[in-house]
Amino acid sequence: MKFGGTSVGSPERIRNVASLISGKGQNFVVLSAMSGTTNSLLEISSALKNGKKEEAKQLVDALEKRYVEVVKQLYASEDTANKTWGILSNFFAELKDICNEKVNSLTEKRIVAFGELMSTNMMHQYLLSQGVKAVLIPALEIMRTNQHNEPDMDYIKRATKEALCQNAEADLYLTQGFICRDASGEIHNLERGGSDYTASILGAAVLAEEVEIWTDIDGMHNNDPRFVKNTRPVRNLHFEEAAELAYFGAKILHPTCILPAKENNIPVRLLNTMQPEAEGTLINNELTHDAIKAVAAKDNIIAIKIKSTRMLLAYGFLKKVFEVFERYETAIDMITTSEVGVSLTIDNDKNLEKIIAELEKYGDVSVDRDMVIICVVGDLEWQNRGFEADALAALHDLPVRMISYGGSNYNISFLIRREDKEEALRKLSENLF
Repeated sequence: MKFGGTSVGSPERIRNVASLISGKGQNFVVLSAMSGTTNSLLEISSALKNGKKEEAKQLVDALEKRYVEVVKQLYASEDTANKTWGILSNFFAELKDICNEKVNSLTEKRIVAFGELMSTNMMHQYLLSQGVKAVLIPALEIMRTNQHNEPDMDYIKRATKEALCQNAEADLYLTQGFICRDASGEIHNLERGGSDYTASILGAAVLAEEVEIWTDIDGMHNNDPRFVKNTRPVRNLHFEEAAELAYFGAKILHPTCILPAKENNIPVRLLNTMQPEAEGTLINNELTHDAIKAVAAKDNIIAIKIKSTRMLLAYGFLKKVFEVFERYETAIDMITTSEVGVSLTIDNDKNLEKIIAELEKYGDVSVDRDMVIICVVGDLEWQNRGFEADALAALHDLPVRMISYGGSNYNISFLIRREDKEEALRKLSENLF
């Protein structure tokens, strides 16, 4: 069971999560940092990077005051409050020591790790005060990445199994999401998907019956509720459908974080801490045939078109184009080709000028910024009739820059202007749902 930052964002919500996880048998619980904490820690790290030690210390003091208040409000027992503050005050003392050290490449990762360390210790002490048999298993002892920066699954399985065996009598096992150690033993983090990724990895390591991701929304919706009225949760998604939606903009889930669960055929359920009775979304390997499930949008897209008459039908053209993006470590989202050119999209403009300069060796290059990818997800096998036509019909009044269909059995994507995004999402909902 994984709970995000907003789920443990206040004393009231910590108590709420404690009631949700207690009395449900043996479960592994992964916690994020309290909402707002990671941002504060990143500010502290940024101040230190810029040589502003005094500013960093002031930020630490402000964060410490916030936690003093949380501890005061969270615990009914003064003894538990004092014990918890004894643990947290050690973390803040360590943070203050870091502010006096020389900044290096590991500083930010060390600082950011404190968020999860504090939230799990607070929860652990609260559960113990309620008489729950809870054990805190430090993520820095069981979670590790290998030299390729991928989860070291052999180590994680071995270390987790050992920790569970040593605490077999416990009902709840708590650990930190997001943080881990790297292959050389330094404090590191999982980056992609953070705590969701931790939950999926641990689910695979212990072969859990199910992985539950608890957030502040009741599952993955069939469209973006910020722009479209009357959206509803999708009750069931195939792993591939969920990955497509996550990649193309559904913020509730990171596209790679459920991969370990998928590979081990462990269902993932998305649930709402604020509405625990809601059914949420179940993600597994079962496909609902002949159905469109949902629509998502990905912002800040850049479209690049390379037109080259001299490369007409020339083999090797696409290889040269792709090698440019590989050199600058820039991922491509969509791609369409013709005899005389190729259009593609990226969402990272870090090396855009260098990329364009290299592509101009092969032809005329044009760039469109401020674009949006709209992704329609469901059972889109090419043998199925009509789904792509329904999606196209919904957008018949809007200019579409690119269409990608057939690269996946689960997705058809449209590239449109940013100013047309809301209308496109609404029209697709009206037409498809």
